[in-house]
Amino acid sequence: MRKVEIKTTTYEYDSLQELNESEQILIKKSKEAVKNAYAPYSKFNVGAAVLLENGEIITGTNQENAAYPSGLCAERVAIFYANSKYPDVAIKSLAVTAFYNEEYIENPLPPCGACRQVIVESETRFKKPIKIYLVSKEKITVIEDAKSLLPLNFDENFLGD
Repeated sequence: MRKVEIKTTTYEYDSLQELNESEQILIKKSKEAVKNAYAPYSKFNVGAAVLLENGEIITGTNQENAAYPSGLCAERVAIFYANSKYPDVAIKSLAVTAFYNEEYIENPLPPCGACRQVIVESETRFKKPIKIYLVSKEKITVIEDAKSLLPLNFDENFLGD
């Protein structure tokens, strides 16, 4: 047996001012989007903003449903909309913000497993990393690429010949 270590490099910032202007704008858009989430059951609102290579920013919010499995996360809403509207344009970065009961959460929220897989698929599709910003009340965690969040991802190699 061999031990295999999987490492993820993340960066933490204590203020928005530590980031460049385009990063700040992306995060502000995710914070604006979070207010439009449809989360009447959980009261857990999530907003996502995607920066495309063409400079466009697309936002998405979580969409709940009384039949819980029928909802969709903010990250996938934003990515699917971006890929639908601009099918040939790669995603450069993604910011995710959440608040619970009208207040920003204390610690940055990582994407769920399904969202991680979708982000990795987008990286694979365009052969470019997607930088991820996880935003909370007072912290911003930055991850250089989605494969760092899901190093053992499912890809086309598992689909056979």
